[in-house]
Amino acid sequence: MSFFNFVLLFSCSFVLLSANGEPSSKGETFIVSSFSYPRTRLRPFDLRYIRVDLPSWFSSMSIAMNSDVDLDVSRIESAPMSTLPIICFRDGGPPLPDALNLTLKDSAISGINGLDVEQCFPMQKNITMKLTNNQISPGVWFIGLFNGIGPTRTQSKMIIRGPAYSFAANITVEACTNSMMMGDFCNSPVYPFSCTTSNVNSSLKATTANEPLLENLMTCKSSLKTFCADESVSNVFSFDIISVADKFTITASDVKFNVTPSNKTSGAAGDVSLMCFVRHGSMPSVASYDYSSDLSKFPLVIHSPLIGRWYITIVPINPIKIQDSNVSVCYSVEYHVLQCPLGKAGPNCKMDIYTLQTFVRRGPTPFESYYLPVGTGASYTSANFPLEPLLSNSSYNDEPGNIWTYLLLDIPRGAAGGNIHVQLSSDVKINYEVYVRFGGVPSLISRDYYYVNKTMRSDTSMFFMLYDLSDDKINFYIMYAREGTWGFGLRYLNASRNPSKGATVMSLSLERCPKRCSSHGDCKFSFDASGLTSYSFCSCDRNHGGIDCSIEIVSHQGHVRQSFFLIVSNAAAILPAYWALRQKALAEWVLFTSSGIASGLYHACDVGAWCALNYNVLQFMDFWLSFMAVISTFLYLATIDEVLKRAIHTAVAILTALMAVTNATRSSNVVLVIVIGALGLLIGWVIELSTKYRSLSFSVRFSLNFSHSLRVIKRWLCNLVGTLLRRYHWPFALAGFSALSMAIVSWTLETSENYWFWHSFWHISIYTSSFFFLCSKANIVDSENQLPENGNYELTHQDSLPRAS
Repeated sequence: MSFFNFVLLFSCSFVLLSANGEPSSKGETFIVSSFSYPRTRLRPFDLRYIRVDLPSWFSSMSIAMNSDVDLDVSRIESAPMSTLPIICFRDGGPPLPDALNLTLKDSAISGINGLDVEQCFPMQKNITMKLTNNQISPGVWFIGLFNGIGPTRTQSKMIIRGPAYSFAANITVEACTNSMMMGDFCNSPVYPFSCTTSNVNSSLKATTANEPLLENLMTCKSSLKTFCADESVSNVFSFDIISVADKFTITASDVKFNVTPSNKTSGAAGDVSLMCFVRHGSMPSVASYDYSSDLSKFPLVIHSPLIGRWYITIVPINPIKIQDSNVSVCYSVEYHVLQCPLGKAGPNCKMDIYTLQTFVRRGPTPFESYYLPVGTGASYTSANFPLEPLLSNSSYNDEPGNIWTYLLLDIPRGAAGGNIHVQLSSDVKINYEVYVRFGGVPSLISRDYYYVNKTMRSDTSMFFMLYDLSDDKINFYIMYAREGTWGFGLRYLNASRNPSKGATVMSLSLERCPKRCSSHGDCKFSFDASGLTSYSFCSCDRNHGGIDCSIEIVSHQGHVRQSFFLIVSNAAAILPAYWALRQKALAEWVLFTSSGIASGLYHACDVGAWCALNYNVLQFMDFWLSFMAVISTFLYLATIDEVLKRAIHTAVAILTALMAVTNATRSSNVVLVIVIGALGLLIGWVIELSTKYRSLSFSVRFSLNFSHSLRVIKRWLCNLVGTLLRRYHWPFALAGFSALSMAIVSWTLETSENYWFWHSFWHISIYTSSFFFLCSKANIVDSENQLPENGNYELTHQDSLPRAS
């Protein structure tokens, strides 16, 4: 085991022991912000973003979320992603779970300890967590809640059915009362550095090759010149880098014991290692850091550092055990920042850097703009600018063909839901490589995204979307770009630099939807739960999906097949319309004919073929006439006076119109319409029977003979059953009920994927059931209601007295 591995192992053991023990004193905190989000319902394929702002002095972020999701995490991998509710976290911008190779093995509570730039977890019934400044960085964090992910999430759907869930959340951000304290319990002091110009020591001169740049070197120290700490006890320092810098160097000096150890075998101060852990944005530890080094052996040099706050943790470790408890290790620490002159950046500050000016575009969507270099003579009426005039006069390490030009642009607050669009075009082969980095200038090693050629580029994901793979054009998007400073590095590879061989034009813009949704959808925008950030998204057509509508979900042949079934299946309305016309039921004939035509026109518009009227009007007419057709079928079966039938029709028309205009597509409407129709039929029967049997008054002349009363009731029921049997052709009625059952089953089986099939089957079965029900009504005249032909009749009196023999 090497000495460095031994140091790391020893430090990890100490950190774990410290974390398990109770702190000696708990620091005070105060609430910076506290938001309570009301219960929100997420339908299938819905999403919701929550923005949380964490100031640089924050202590912790507490999340308490409650939902009605009931998932078995152990079986989560077998569940389809299109119906899976998940929660995602991302630093700087809204999360896009479609960009990740999700496994979703861990719950949010157990997996959050390893939170990276973006992570997603299955949504649970109760999620309670507390993230400290040791785990996450200050800035803007986004929480995304999704009810299903995948390419079909953005696809426009004829129906949206599936499991929905609701959630409510409380998010609280706390900060340490003393801004000089940090840590989980606000009990870790942080020593800030103050920077001044000073002389440069000889050891630092050796690390700077370009002597004139030493004029831009800043030396930063703490107000305390010397720090003393027990073995494995850390001190934390912080400093800010506010502009682009070439590098910064951390050095330690005057390493010694505060007293001479009594144990001569304990070693000298030269045996002590000063382990330095550096992290951008949050406090470093042995388990989580960006850079590390043993300052007792050599300084720590960090090239092209990111803009923002940096934290340094220094832990003294002596491999030879010191037995004196009062012996501490003392040292001095400082850091040096090499600031580049104005307009210069890159290695040894030899390359040119340009700050881009923002030009806001006029339009209905917010935060659309393009960027142009300041003071280069570029035309402000165009988003394009030439690159050759921006090339530096020197190259990296004087290597021909290795010239860098840097561009800086700023994404404003609230625009994290936009996308950076990068385009390069030329008449000849492009000789530029593009490197992109958030918070600083990029390099061959330090970059977030890059494009060299067709084979060497960033891994394709939803955050880096590449188009136009050609030698003379580069076209890519950075999705949901973080708020703040972005650096672009253009590496020029042509040593001859002959502009006559072809000029290269570049365009940098902030757009809402990538590739304008590929001409297969509409670009829309919304706001997060707090209303502070707008985000854009594509609403694709029926046949496409994906974040930019570029994924074909339904082929052209499949689209034609689905459209044919959905439109032509309405021809089944001819069956009940024909029978109603034959029976001279003109109202029912008009209703069934209009229903079939309206449904065909609606689905022709719904599939994108042809819209005769406004979509909402066609949808209303389709559902309203369908509801009326079903109910009118039941009312047709009741033989009641036309005046009463018109009254019931009017009441039903008003009720079904309200159902169609409020929430026509809900599944419960089918059951409700059938109930209303059956209730109308029942009312018709009651009216008919009350009229026909009103002379039955056995209750008035109630006989004391119980057996005689039973015979009267039995005779009345037999007459009722006989009337019903004579009134309807029951084989047709049973066929109608069977077809109606198939219609209900097809309605319940409809999903976004199989809608075209089962809804076409619904058209056929519901119209067929109406046809059978119409045929089941028998055209007979009840003999009990017929009068004699001469119209004269009299009641016969039956003599109940016994006759004499």
